[in-house]
Amino acid sequence: MTTIIHVNINVIRHNKKHGNRLPACRIQNEFGTKYAKEVVINGPSRLVYSPDKPLRCGARLWIETDAEIKLIEETEYSEIKEIMENL
Repeated sequence: MTTIIHVNINVIRHNKKHGNRLPACRIQNEFGTKYAKEVVINGPSRLVYSPDKPLRCGARLWIETDAEIKLIEETEYSEIKEIMENL
C-alpha cells in the first residue's frame, strides 16, 4: 500500500499559538496513522497537488511513496489530540 505523508496545518497553528513543538507530519499507510517530526523516505516518491480532490482530512498537497520510510520522533495522534485539547 502507498504511504501518504502531509503536514497537519492545525498542529502547526496550535504549536505557534501555544509555543509547543508537537509533531506535524502526518503519515498514513496500511499500519494506520502516525505523526512524526521528520520523515525519511528511502526511495522514489511523488508530490501531489490536488485542490479539486483533497484527501478525506482536507489535505490538498501530499507526498505518496511505496518506499520504506523512517519516522523521527514518532507519536500517535491520540497523544497530540490530548495535549491540544488540554491547553
